[in-house]
Amino acid sequence: MGARSSRGAPTGARSRALGRVTRGTTGVNRLRRGDRWLVHHPDVRRVLQSTPEPLVADVGYGSVPVTTFELAARLRAVAPQTRVVGLEIDPARVVTGGDRVDFAYGGFELAGLHPVLVRAFNVLRQYDESDVPAAWAAMQTGLAPNGLIMDGTCDELGRRCAWILLDKHRPLSLTLAWDPHFVATPSDVAERLPKALIHRNVPGERIFDLLNLADECWARAAGYAPYGPRQRWRAALLAMRDRGVPVHVPRRRLRDCILTVEWAQVAPEVTV
Repeated sequence: MGARSSRGAPTGARSRALGRVTRGTTGVNRLRRGDRWLVHHPDVRRVLQSTPEPLVADVGYGSVPVTTFELAARLRAVAPQTRVVGLEIDPARVVTGGDRVDFAYGGFELAGLHPVLVRAFNVLRQYDESDVPAAWAAMQTGLAPNGLIMDGTCDELGRRCAWILLDKHRPLSLTLAWDPHFVATPSDVAERLPKALIHRNVPGERIFDLLNLADECWARAAGYAPYGPRQRWRAALLAMRDRGVPVHVPRRRLRDCILTVEWAQVAPEVTV
């Protein structure tokens, strides 16, 4: 049995941790777009607010835990009693926590915890595509019965992001999010697709078709450019919906351009 932190989070038996050490690169506010999406997603809000002291796991927070503290602060705007545990498979990166944020040795097995929400950002990107199903399955096994997982990737400054939302049984949706002022076309985000999809952006795959349609609708919405990229993207989303793609068109004003589709719209034609 491994040691435990002051809040009871296992720092664990190292032989049980699943995964391998990643580069650990991170940065202040890098994951802000994903965090903003989480706090407004109705299913995420429901699982957080329906649990007296929701436990959240941040898998692979990197060389410094700044984004774990940021995640905790943002989620507490929705559920003030949220407790966050950052997990790292590199023991040298495990630091002392505080303010209901703990850090422990662990990986995809979640260090024996059963969180209602797991964020694994920029972790699987450094693995092979064939590793994804086993990593998902390990996290799903540890997840609380009504829990959710965010498997995502972003660029170094967090301007281009993509993530898959999963529950305990299956992937649910894909979301692309980008800075309206630093991305020329929706397909520019393709370089940051999650590992499960990044190699599938080729003819014959659903993600390729979706990105091409997004670019086409974006080009056709050029008349909205004087109103800004957010209004132009909203017009493009409506055009995609008119073309038969069941995209989510948010009612509230957003800082980011966001494209969310059900997993069935992008699932690989042939799984690994």
